[in-house]
Amino acid sequence: MSNGLVSPYTAPDFYADALSKGRHRDIVGGRWDETGRLQMDLLREAGLLPHHRLLDIGAGSLRLGCKAVPYLDAGHYWATDASRALMLAGHAQELADPARLSPDHLIEDADFTFPAIPDTITHAIAFAVFTHLPMNHLRLALLSLHARFPRLETLLFTTFLAPDAAALPRPVKQPDGVVTHATRAPWHMLAEDVLHLATASGFAIRQRADRLPRGQVLFTATRA
Repeated sequence: MSNGLVSPYTAPDFYADALSKGRHRDIVGGRWDETGRLQMDLLREAGLLPHHRLLDIGAGSLRLGCKAVPYLDAGHYWATDASRALMLAGHAQELADPARLSPDHLIEDADFTFPAIPDTITHAIAFAVFTHLPMNHLRLALLSLHARFPRLETLLFTTFLAPDAAALPRPVKQPDGVVTHATRAPWHMLAEDVLHLATASGFAIRQRADRLPRGQVLFTATRA
């Protein structure tokens, strides 16, 4: 990016400033209830049942968590984000029953190493995470997920896509009007690159036709 930031979320004091203004919902992209319901619907459609163990990657202020925690058996929801303070704000303000989720299940992790997450995870979702990061972050996450979670059945994640290689270097206007880029956030990539990264990391992957907020594209990955 021209300002040297990989993502707007990496700006100094970004989280502290937003949280001090009570903007824990706003900074995760808006459409709070709509997007949380959509994420939950997608997971249930992918086979998520209460006994499964879910990892919410880039969980933010628990937009999905406030819906997944009541659905899952107690203790079966785990979350990571670059800001633990943001997750804790969601824990304090968005959960109907905060006692169902131990704060110990909210792990700060900006590098996709998933520290302290148990290897019993069966389902994972990274919604609107790789839309804000360069493509190599997706590679790191896929490799780490495959290595760390042998019981992982299904991974859902979203990206922005450029329609073809000729369009890749140029700004692309997505279906909802968001303009994405190859060299700065919000980032887009080619579908064939996503497929290559996933298969090289040990996953079978399918691009979904679902129309998602902001024009994101949904991918479903399973162990190859």
